[in-house]
Amino acid sequence: MEKLKIEQYGNELYDALKGNYTIEPISNKEPDSTIEDAYAIQHHFLKKRLENDGSKIIGKKIGVTSKVVMDMLGVHQPDFGYLLSDMIYSDGDEIDVTNTMIQPKAEGEIAFVLKEDLMGPGITTADVLRATKFVMPCFEIVDSRIKDWKIKIQDTVADNASCGYIVFGGQFADPKDIDLTTCGITLERNGELLHTGAGAAALGNPANAVAWLANKLGEFGVGLKAGEVILSGALCAMVTINPGDNMRIDIGGIGSASCRFI
Repeated sequence: MEKLKIEQYGNELYDALKGNYTIEPISNKEPDSTIEDAYAIQHHFLKKRLENDGSKIIGKKIGVTSKVVMDMLGVHQPDFGYLLSDMIYSDGDEIDVTNTMIQPKAEGEIAFVLKEDLMGPGITTADVLRATKFVMPCFEIVDSRIKDWKIKIQDTVADNASCGYIVFGGQFADPKDIDLTTCGITLERNGELLHTGAGAAALGNPANAVAWLANKLGEFGVGLKAGEVILSGALCAMVTINPGDNMRIDIGGIGSASCRFI
C-alpha cells in the first residue's frame, strides 16, 4: 500500500479515537491489503498518539491467541498492539464508558511484567519465565474504531489490535510458582458468573504467547524491554460492557481484578 494511503487510514483511526466514533472497515476499502500494510497503518496511528497526546509506550498486547478467534478472522497466528500510558486503570476504579469508549468489551488476561529484555529470534517459554518479574490479573477493555466490530485481521491490526484500556489487579505472583497452563479464570458481571477458562486458552500457555511476540518483533529488530508490561491474550470469552456494570475476574494462584463502568 502506498505511503499516502497508509497515513490516510492511520489519520482516520486517530480521528475516530479522539472523536469517539467508528469508521467503515479498512478491509472493505482495500480488499487487497496485507497484514504488513495493516501494521504500517498501526505504526502511523501510534505515532499520532505519541506525538499529539503525550502518551508513552509502556508495553505490548497480544491478540488473536485462541483458535476460535483465529478461525473467525481466517488467520493462523496472533497479532500485537501497543499499550500506552493513558490506557491504564487500577483495581476497583470507575471507568467512564460513555465518553471515552465506542463499543467496548472486556476480556480477562494475565499480564507479564518483565525484569529482563527479551530479543528474538529463538526465545523459548523458559526464557520468558526467567525474564518475568511477576504476573498480574488484568482486564483488557477492547474497543474497536471499526463500525459494528465488522473486522478482518487487517482491520484489528491497523486499529492497534483493538486495544482500549487496561485494568490491573492489585495482586501479583511469580510465574514459576504457578501452572500457567491449567490456572483457572472466572469472569463475573454484577455478581453473575458468565465465563470460565484456563491459561491454555492463550496459545496453550500464556508464556508461549509472550515468546511468540518476542520472536515476531525480533524479525523487525525490536525487542521486549525490562519494565514493560505484556498482555498475553484472553483466557475466556469477551463480554460486552454497559454503564452500571461491575466486572470481576479471579485467576487461580494469581489474584483478582475488578472495575465499575459508569
